[in-house]
Amino acid sequence: MAGNNPFDKYLKSLNIAGKEYKYYDIPQLGCNYDRLPYSIRVLLESAVRNCDNFHISEQDVKSILNWETNQNLEGGIEIPFKPARVILQDFTGVPAVVDFAAMRDAVKSLGGNPEKINPICPADLVIDHSIQVDFVRSPDALQKNQDMEFERNKERFVFLKWGAKAFDNMLIVPPGSGIVHQVNLEYLARVVFTDKNTSVLYPDTVVGTDSHTTMINGLGVLGWGVGGIEAEAVMLGHTISMLLPQVVGYKLYGELNQYVTSTDLVLTVTKNLRQLGVVGKFVEFYGPGVSALSIADRATIANMCPEYGATVGYFPVDQNSLDYLRQTNRSDEQIRVIEAYLKATKQLRDYSSELPDPVFSQNVGLDLATVVSSVSGPKRPNDRVSVSDMKADFLNCLTNKVGFKGFGLTESAASKSAKFMFDGKQYQLRHGSIVIAAITSCTNTSNPSVMLGAGILAQNAVAAGLSVAPYIKTSLSPGSGVVTYYLKESGVVPALEQLGFDIVGYGCMTCIGNSGGIDENIVNAIEENDLVCCGVLSGNRNFEGRIHPNTRANYLASPLLVIAYAIAGRVDVDFETESLGKRPDGSEVFLRDIWPTRKQIHEVEKRHVIPAMFKEVYAKIETGSTNWQNLVAPSGQLYPWSASSTYIKRPPFFDGMTRQLEPPKPLSNARALLFLGDSVTTDHISPAGSIGRTSPAARYLAQRNLTPKEFNSYGSRRGNDDVMARGTFANIRLVNKFMSKAGPRTVYLPTNEEMDIFDCAQRYAKSETPLIIIAGNDYGSGSSRDWAAKGPFLLVYNIDLPADLKPGQHVSVSTDSGKRFEVLLRFDTEVDLLFYRNGGILNYMIRKMVE
Repeated sequence: MAGNNPFDKYLKSLNIAGKEYKYYDIPQLGCNYDRLPYSIRVLLESAVRNCDNFHISEQDVKSILNWETNQNLEGGIEIPFKPARVILQDFTGVPAVVDFAAMRDAVKSLGGNPEKINPICPADLVIDHSIQVDFVRSPDALQKNQDMEFERNKERFVFLKWGAKAFDNMLIVPPGSGIVHQVNLEYLARVVFTDKNTSVLYPDTVVGTDSHTTMINGLGVLGWGVGGIEAEAVMLGHTISMLLPQVVGYKLYGELNQYVTSTDLVLTVTKNLRQLGVVGKFVEFYGPGVSALSIADRATIANMCPEYGATVGYFPVDQNSLDYLRQTNRSDEQIRVIEAYLKATKQLRDYSSELPDPVFSQNVGLDLATVVSSVSGPKRPNDRVSVSDMKADFLNCLTNKVGFKGFGLTESAASKSAKFMFDGKQYQLRHGSIVIAAITSCTNTSNPSVMLGAGILAQNAVAAGLSVAPYIKTSLSPGSGVVTYYLKESGVVPALEQLGFDIVGYGCMTCIGNSGGIDENIVNAIEENDLVCCGVLSGNRNFEGRIHPNTRANYLASPLLVIAYAIAGRVDVDFETESLGKRPDGSEVFLRDIWPTRKQIHEVEKRHVIPAMFKEVYAKIETGSTNWQNLVAPSGQLYPWSASSTYIKRPPFFDGMTRQLEPPKPLSNARALLFLGDSVTTDHISPAGSIGRTSPAARYLAQRNLTPKEFNSYGSRRGNDDVMARGTFANIRLVNKFMSKAGPRTVYLPTNEEMDIFDCAQRYAKSETPLIIIAGNDYGSGSSRDWAAKGPFLLVYNIDLPADLKPGQHVSVSTDSGKRFEVLLRFDTEVDLLFYRNGGILNYMIRKMVE
């Protein structure tokens, strides 16, 4: 706003309730505007407002305005995007703050002012990934788990509390407040920003260090997940470089059946879009069916965007969005500003209007009436299975060849079972037995309809005399305190507790792999008999090895179905023909007898989900618990690193850095460290869950006198590069084609020795042998995980290439056996190359700050 913006001529005034505001009248840019998808209008406004002909040029604005023509150009058009804010959770937020602290050290060592390293773009960090399910099925489980969380993570929390004071423009939301994406939806989201200095209004946009940042698109806030390194660059005022996306229009029409849930809908959408192929694209939902979906329903669909592969799943703001803002206690003044601004810029959607829909790159649709009760699994969130087909599907998976839908068991092995003792009683496990049932994750715990639906189903089940086997690890981790509030007010909590679903914590627990341990007798029965036992959870991720090492099959389901399957005790059940148990009078109880309708759920929701709840919960969200308040953090602009810490360590990325760039070096005689197939996710590359007792990371921690119970998880130790380098490719289900079975092992090719991947990489490093990784489609899909990038960097040498690199360039690769083939270098933009030549985004930013 310094007067150098060529589009300032489009600045207009807007009087709202007696106050004067300004805004960029982007509809006046040209007749193309009315044809643009609403998500592209947001990108356009950002480019117009931030245009300075340096970071963002007039040509960039024209490229976006002419989206209809440009989105199909071969190779794509690069555009910059400057988000309004950044959101982080603690697993990815801790290494971001660690990097900021290390950058201050680096700037100081190069003669610059370390205080320049501060978030320029507002950043909110919600601590929600540290709590684990250690205690269940007791009234004090919540308090015990929270106490254990502080015991395990004190070093990390002290560091974050230091960061909250040391860095400007950064809000830290203490642990125990809820899941980052639900807190974002219910509290942090602005929808429309007001610049404090200029009174200019503009859309709320966000990037986050968690792939499910996309959940906020359900409220009409354009946002998606990025790597931690990229988020840090945005926090320092840099734009994101991206290709102008194609936008798939997804039309929803018809009405949902009274017995299906929003979870069933999202699993259906996920499978459809994954099959369609939407990687790198925007998906924008439209049609009359959208009007019937609550914001929580839309957020559920938007949350699963990484699972169907798109960049965003966008729902433009409409009257339902404004009603949600009122329900969640946003002020009347704020809502008036939002509505007036969006109307003035033609960004308020009216799904019932007869106005033509925007032009989309491609149009697909779904009749909501065709959605049926569904789950997804056993290894991927996009492998939807109708509940009616579940029994047959699971039995087929047992004997199918090893893959996403197979475990490769022989017919005789598929009939195995095992007896075990639990609390003095004998039980039996077999393939398909459930050992973990968790109502967890931002996907569903933000949605009152499925949470209250689960509560009503629990009431009906208890009234019918049904129960859950005591050995099944059941848990309920609400996404915010508001959920607990309305569950209690509606009277469903006692029934949930009677079935074992006590509240165990507020955070991303079982879904991220913080499921805690299961009984040792169960573990022994599973391992000794090679049983395919199951986890059922209301989460968004079920990748191999993520939920628990001993649940080889994991199914995503609505909170209602989590309870239903927990009562059944197994996944190979036909709910239509098999009863869940018997009433005291001996009559059989079927799932249909206890399942509530959408109308019944809605009536309870209308009575009990009210603005006063949100006001009370969020009025004290920044205060934190007594544990948080009692933490004593260091002061000062530079962090006093501790050499003995196994959680927080100054990273080596800037060691030896100079002001000058080093010329690229040619790559020759590289070896393949790993030979991987398709769909290798960031969970495979950098697991977040428990640290295996025989892994290189475990050996490193044991050498520092830590016991296995003190290892914690990879996610919690993301602030220590020594642990994370050893945890790279440490997923127990990694399929490396050099090996005969799954696991984090590879072959040292010169001698044909088998060893842990980290150890092999170190062996190559000693001989200065450059390394490559061979992988198939969708390599690196999944959570936006910074260590999925940093880890391989520390394991392997830089793959240096000729100095005349260009975006989209094909290069020739040859082997020592004489084979030669062409590959596409994934330097998609000039900015990619700029960062590469500097040794990374952060190195570039440091040099820029020093200059």
